[in-house]
Amino acid sequence: MTVTHELNADTHTGAGLPVPFAVTGTGLYLPPTVVTNGDLTRNLRTTEDWITSRTGIRERRRLAAELATSDMCVAAARPALEAARLRPADLDALIVASYTPDQPLPSTSVIVKDALGATRALALDVAHAACASGVHAVLLAAHLLQNPSVRTVLVIGADCASRVISPTDRTGGVFFGDASAAAVLTRAQTEGTGLLSYDIGSQLSYAVQIPAGGSRRPTTADTVTAGAHYVSMDGPAVWETATTRLPESIANATRQAGLTPAGIDHYFFHQANINILGETLRRLDIPADRAPVTLDRLGNTGAAGMFTALHHASTTGSLRSGDSYLLCAIGAGFHWGTLCLRQP
Repeated sequence: MTVTHELNADTHTGAGLPVPFAVTGTGLYLPPTVVTNGDLTRNLRTTEDWITSRTGIRERRRLAAELATSDMCVAAARPALEAARLRPADLDALIVASYTPDQPLPSTSVIVKDALGATRALALDVAHAACASGVHAVLLAAHLLQNPSVRTVLVIGADCASRVISPTDRTGGVFFGDASAAAVLTRAQTEGTGLLSYDIGSQLSYAVQIPAGGSRRPTTADTVTAGAHYVSMDGPAVWETATTRLPESIANATRQAGLTPAGIDHYFFHQANINILGETLRRLDIPADRAPVTLDRLGNTGAAGMFTALHHASTTGSLRSGDSYLLCAIGAGFHWGTLCLRQP
């Protein structure tokens, strides 16, 4: 299939930013409870082979009942700061990307800021792009780093999907896992590094939604009984949108950076589904070994997904000085986006 190179009204493609920055530390938190495909077959009408062939997922994590998203954020942030050789008080900004906040108010970022002791940090939340919130958060961080008063930003992707998935949902129950991953972005000196370009798009769809709990359908006994506070997902619509929009977005972003998809060293994808990742790589003729996969053992971890892949590359030494890489995701809404970056 040929990938279109024409922009449409749903997409905004932009050039990079002049002030360079680097990923100087990453961190990961995985809840200790592991749920295998075999565990799921005891309560859901499915088989281990069906789950693996349709998703590529073999196991996922579940957060303990007494913990919340902010606890995962703090647990991922600490090793990221340690790797960057920074104290929480050194942070100029802290951004949490999550569609599963601790509670509607106060914001999760402020809870995390307080728990870390990041007393100077500007606290921001990016929420309603769901699994694509991490892309929005890094784009926001990149713009903050253009300001002379901002030198270090901590970005955390974290989702506790187990709290918004119906226990009887055969689709959502097999896909989603709980996790948090963090990246420290720090101003650098090397010109031509940091954000090289971006492509961000959106198009209204209710194919993936949590119908109740907002101002249109406030929480009532009836909405709770109806299960309207759980995620509902139209799988075919997700497949069609993801396998169309992600290749388009990657092609647009790399072209804007003066590169080609084949010329990118690393692809850090939202870890949604092995078949979506495979189809996206196939349409762009990208070797599979350039896109690390974590979903096989973690499941779809929402906004954390692409950060888990980035963490893998960072901690194994795969992401080296001068390497180009993409952060790419699609989430409910639909929102999608690609950031093209180079590591100093």
